[in-house]
Order: sequence, then C-alpha cells, then structure tokens
Amino acid sequence: MDLIRIGDKLISLEKIHNMVAEIFEARSKGLTQAEVSMQFGLDRTLVSRLETLGEIRRGRSVALVGFPVANKAELYELADRLGVDFVWLMTDGERREFAESRTGVELVNEIFELARQVRSHDTVILMASNTRIRLLTALLDVDAVVPMILGETPLNRDITVDVNVLESIIKEVQSRGSGGSGPPSHTTPI
Repeated sequence: MDLIRIGDKLISLEKIHNMVAEIFEARSKGLTQAEVSMQFGLDRTLVSRLETLGEIRRGRSVALVGFPVANKAELYELADRLGVDFVWLMTDGERREFAESRTGVELVNEIFELARQVRSHDTVILMASNTRIRLLTALLDVDAVVPMILGETPLNRDITVDVNVLESIIKEVQSRGSGGSGPPSHTTPI
C-alpha cells in the first residue's frame, strides 16, 4: 500500500485510487455529478475537477476495425494515444485462424457480438478490402462509417497502413464531434 505522510495525516494513495474508480464507475452508469457527490459525501466541484484531470478527449465515440494489417502494434499504439474507444485489428493469419478455429454457429455468434460492440460507437473507421468495406458497412448500420480501402478483394497478404494518414483521419473524426458535414473517407489503397 502506497502511503504518504502530510503533517500529522497518513494518506493512502490506494484508497484515493479506489474511490476515484468508484466515482467514475458511478458517472459512467449515468449518475449526475451532484448525485455522485452526495453518494460519496464530496463537493460536486471535486467530481468535476477529477473528470477534467482524467479527460483524454471529448466528442463522439470512435471504433477502429481493420484487417489484414501488417503494423498492428503501431496502430494500437496510435489508437491508444488518441483515445479511440474500441480497436479490433487482425493480420491475415489471425483473420484466417479466427474463421477456421470456430464452428459455423460459433463464428456467426462471435461476428454478431463484435458487430453489436462496434455498433455502440458513433463513428467506425473500417480498414479492409473494397468488398469487405461494403459488407461491413451494411452489417454495422452506424451513423458514420469512414472507409479506408486497403486494396481489391481478395486480400491475401498483410497491408501496412500509413500511420500518418490514419492519425489525420482519427483526429478529423474526433474534431467533428456530433456536427459536421459527414465523415471523411480515404478510399484509395493505403
């Protein structure tokens, strides 16, 4: 346990961390700052300041889905740095293993569960072949799909995605918030 002495007080950093986690959990479940402050016996402005301290970004939720990508680790790092809410990337080998290691029923169930998770986001950046983009866009039925065509179907090799191009697309999507004239698109091969 991390303890810090301040004058005659002994402060537990773990206790603070746990309480802040509980506060944010309550806020994420829809409680107002006033309700949370009453529940925890805090001033409402403290709850507001905690949120400000931890804020990464504002705006609509963003999902990033892509396959087959060669530079997954680099893209996950970028998405994490920019606060992308949901990321699912696969290499060609992982994509094939994903499909071949499941029965038909298991595969369909898992695809629909992933689609449900992705559909909960306001904007989805899709990186795939041209035919897969059309199929996934129809399946997801979200407000905004930003297509990044990695090549012509079928893609049987991993494609290296230009991190700078993806970064600019993510930033543009995030800056548009709930308004704007529609999502950007990048439909030439990356």
